Amino acid sequence: MGELVQRASQQLTELVRGELRLAQAEMKEKGRRYAKGSGLFGGAGVVGFLTLEALVAAAIAGLAVPLPVWAAALIVTAVLGAIAAVIALSGKKQISRAAPPMPEQAIENVKADVAEIKESAHR
Repeated sequence: MGELVQRASQQLTELVRGELRLAQAEMKEKGRRYAKGSGLFGGAGVVGFLTLEALVAAAIAGLAVPLPVWAAALIVTAVLGAIAAVIALSGKKQISRAAPPMPEQAIENVKADVAEIKESAHR
């Protein structure tokens, strides 16, 4: 009987350690995704700032020179705005893939392990 208790205790310890390793790996992956998404949002901010600068340049050129110069500036503004939108959407996608910031798979495994232990104890 003592040996069975000792073996069960050892197996439970190994199980908990395995689940902790899984949770750690899962959190590490989610952290990488948050970092990547945040970097992409930062890039979108920089490109968005450049978009505003180009819009100001377009307004100045539009007031100072006939149509072809400010039209060119508006085209540059539109291109920079499109780039900012693509980067922002990519960052949003990365952030949503990482959410919620908890080790879901490890939690499900622990719940299943607890249910299995309870079922074994009732037998």
